[in-house]
Amino acid sequence: MQKITPHLWFDKEAKEAVEFYTSLLPDSKITKSSVIHDTPSGDCDVVSFELSGYKFMAISAGPLFKFNPSVSFMLNFDPSKDDDAQGKLDALWRKLSHGGKVLMALDKYPFSERYGWIQDKYGLSWQLILTNPEGDERPFIIPSLLFVSAECDKAEEATNFYMSVFKDAKRGAIARYAAGMEPNKEGAIMFTDFTLEDQWFAAMDGSSVMHDFAFNEAVSFMVNCEGQKEIDYYWKKLSAFPESEQCGWVKDKYGVSWQIVPKEMDEMMSQGTPEQIQRVTQAFLKMKKFDIEELKKAYSGGV
Repeated sequence: MQKITPHLWFDKEAKEAVEFYTSLLPDSKITKSSVIHDTPSGDCDVVSFELSGYKFMAISAGPLFKFNPSVSFMLNFDPSKDDDAQGKLDALWRKLSHGGKVLMALDKYPFSERYGWIQDKYGLSWQLILTNPEGDERPFIIPSLLFVSAECDKAEEATNFYMSVFKDAKRGAIARYAAGMEPNKEGAIMFTDFTLEDQWFAAMDGSSVMHDFAFNEAVSFMVNCEGQKEIDYYWKKLSAFPESEQCGWVKDKYGVSWQIVPKEMDEMMSQGTPEQIQRVTQAFLKMKKFDIEELKKAYSGGV
């Protein structure tokens, strides 16, 4: 089971957006679609899906949060594995461009023969890159964090922190801004990647004077936990703002949002009857940190 799952918050478009995303890439599919009733946002569509085998979740829960480039998804096209890697990159770029916004033009850069950064028509950000076939192998999809605004120049500190929290963590590549690359700070992180629970992530520092956005709840990361002890561990390590604690959600000291959830939750919400799902929903809406035993009681009708 994928330990960490990106979770995307839409206003009303989750189902529409997921259908669009799963149409773009091979080995992609919707695995479950359901509705959670009687939440503070009303009835919410919840969709589980895979893009090229990588698991995501999406929800339609109102206009509370908007996507921005602080979290993007890097797509690695490897010419050593596919002779038409650049052609497929270009084709996907054209599809994502429709109704979207180009953040960095699709072009040749010092770090890649073909690269571009785009926000799609739903506001979600993607980085498409032609991978250097001589470098170490990386997965196709890598979530990427951009540290800007108040968190500017904290990418190295933050990634070290994340690697101290999660198991099976290691640093991959690291490249720093050199002198003369203003407004970026010399020595700050131009790019790094790292693993958490054997899953690859990337991070970059951006200039504080060039960006007016920050991390928010539009993209969060669900940590699927084995038992209450693990929930307690991640909650203690990651929650830095008590006012943000609600329904398993926490915000860490860098502003990144996480959802600390028991793996049983997925089983309950996917296999339960409508009545069981409703009872579990009403139980977890009252919680900050999830209590597995209380959720089980709700599922069985004990509360």
